[in-house]
Amino acid sequence: RITNDTGRLTKEEIDAMVQKAKEMKEVDDAAATRVEAKNKLEAYVYSVKNTMQTNNAAATPKDVVDRINKAADETLDWVQANESASVEEFREKHTELEKLVNAAMKQQAGGAHHQAPQPETDVEEVDELD
Repeated sequence: RITNDTGRLTKEEIDAMVQKAKEMKEVDDAAATRVEAKNKLEAYVYSVKNTMQTNNAAATPKDVVDRINKAADETLDWVQANESASVEEFREKHTELEKLVNAAMKQQAGGAHHQAPQPETDVEEVDELD
């Protein structure tokens, strides 16, 4: 009688391999999530820099453009120095830059609104406003 029992894995060996595969999948999924967060941050930085160089450059004051570009460059430097940062760290940096950009653009928009020409008023009306 001939049997094909040699070279086969035992149930325990198969179970161990399946368990190892599950563990590796978790590690792979975590790494993929981290890479995705890093890529999103980098994409946002380049988007901000591109926006500052193109359509908003003429309408945005130089100091605002410079402040945003400086923050974007600092964020890119941080990413390059912290390639293995956690998902949370990448997301925090993204949020920080997003808040800075939004605040700068709101300030610029608010400043432009306040700089709009005002109708002429005579002195009596100004006294009443005080």
